[in-house]
Amino acid sequence: MEQTELLALLNNLISQWENEVIEFKQADKNFKLSEIGQYFSALSNEANLRKLEKAWLVFGVNNITRKIVETDYRPKKEAREHLKYEISQGLEPSLTFRNIYEIMAPEGRVLLFEIPAAPQGMPVSYNGHFYCRAGESLLALSLDKLDEIRRQTINTDWTAVTVPDATVNDLDTVAVSKARDGFILKHSSSIPEEVIKAWSTEVFLEKIGLIRKGQITRACLFLLGKAESNFFVSPHMAQITWKLETEERAYEHYGFPFILNATEVYNHIRNYQMKMMPDDSLVAISVPKYDKRVFMEALHNCIAHQDYTKNSRIIVTEYKDRITFENAGSFFYGKPQEYILGTKTPADYRNPCLARAMSELGMIDTMGYGIYQMNKNQAETYHLLPDYDLSDSSKTIMTLYAFEPNYEYTKKIVNNKNLSFDEIVKLDAEQKANLSKTTVGNSKAGVWKDVPQDVPQDVPQNVPQKNSKLPANFDTVVIDLIKQNNKITREEIAAKYNVDTKTITRRLKKLNVVFIGRGINGHWEIQ
Repeated sequence: MEQTELLALLNNLISQWENEVIEFKQADKNFKLSEIGQYFSALSNEANLRKLEKAWLVFGVNNITRKIVETDYRPKKEAREHLKYEISQGLEPSLTFRNIYEIMAPEGRVLLFEIPAAPQGMPVSYNGHFYCRAGESLLALSLDKLDEIRRQTINTDWTAVTVPDATVNDLDTVAVSKARDGFILKHSSSIPEEVIKAWSTEVFLEKIGLIRKGQITRACLFLLGKAESNFFVSPHMAQITWKLETEERAYEHYGFPFILNATEVYNHIRNYQMKMMPDDSLVAISVPKYDKRVFMEALHNCIAHQDYTKNSRIIVTEYKDRITFENAGSFFYGKPQEYILGTKTPADYRNPCLARAMSELGMIDTMGYGIYQMNKNQAETYHLLPDYDLSDSSKTIMTLYAFEPNYEYTKKIVNNKNLSFDEIVKLDAEQKANLSKTTVGNSKAGVWKDVPQDVPQDVPQNVPQKNSKLPANFDTVVIDLIKQNNKITREEIAAKYNVDTKTITRRLKKLNVVFIGRGINGHWEIQ
């Protein structure tokens, strides 16, 4: 925003004066971080309760005289950006300021902190305490307000919504069979296999919550729907994208059914067996570059926790030395580090219907052990532990590291079988601190590439490449597409023509096609 726009915004906030979603402080350079955290919690919760998108904390305005008095709080931009990280460490869920604006008003310097509303169903706490406002006062969040926020998701599970026109004929029979096999495997000790096999498809899906009152849910379509049935959830994105970012570059999109296509994504990964000679043995150990169990758990977690209302795809990006898994939506319920020891159980889920079904089919764990198990498996197979990037509250990114025998970390855990998990975590942190000094994958000493695990050797030569040109009739066709569906995304158009989104953006601009609004509420208009 320009300074003129920011000054207008500031004057508008001052004219409204303090209420439950606006707080003014004079704030010198010693203003306590803990107080900022408490105000963040209170203002975020109040914005949620009032169905607002944001709240404001203003530094540099006297809260009695309503005059600009200037603030010297964090004059350097780097320090203000770091504040976003600092404040997120005490907040649960892990949110931070959407923006921190600096205004150089004639009367002095002012800071505007833009605070996002608490997510639906998730009150925001700071250092374990929930706060709210009563007029200009800062108070503990009352039980009635706490319950009001927590009840918001009871009837708003996007994946539980039924699709009236969908039937079992829109489901992939192979996917349904795989789902039934997964259910049998998980419940073999409590329900006889012949009983489960005798259930009709409708009864089976009713048992796991994918059919409700005789109707197919969105969760059912995501897991088991035929590839051509994705129009039932349009314009929402029903897609997992695999990208290769190495010397070679490629990508592939996967839609319904996710229960089958998650494995297809794994099959694209260059997962070679690698060998390493321990110090105390004449026999080399053989380790896959990536542990399949961990890969599948990570991808299934993305499917279960994706915020499908964001109209975004799940993205799996393969680099030379790591794979990243990206899903829309903040990390749901708590922080990743709280689950590493397997002692924390989430109290809620973003997509309860989908999560419950995936649990029933043995695809995910719903007691909070998934992250614990991934870390345990990584340590047992001598890989670096997974990392999470939560710096952008609109998405969650997990990094899965490849096996690298030349790391000091790898050598130490291979040659010392008595390390505790705490010691492994410390070694992991030390190795990652030195990653920038390490040439990953260039040293060949003691490393051999065998037949890829579960992947044909000719896969690298048979991957789809992006086109550099659009077809001659593109202008006419894309105009027709937009007339039929004015909410179609650039990504969907790009996928249709196998080009990147920048190419589509440039061409649409030339055609005088503009996008009005933002996100799922926006639409295209032809000028």
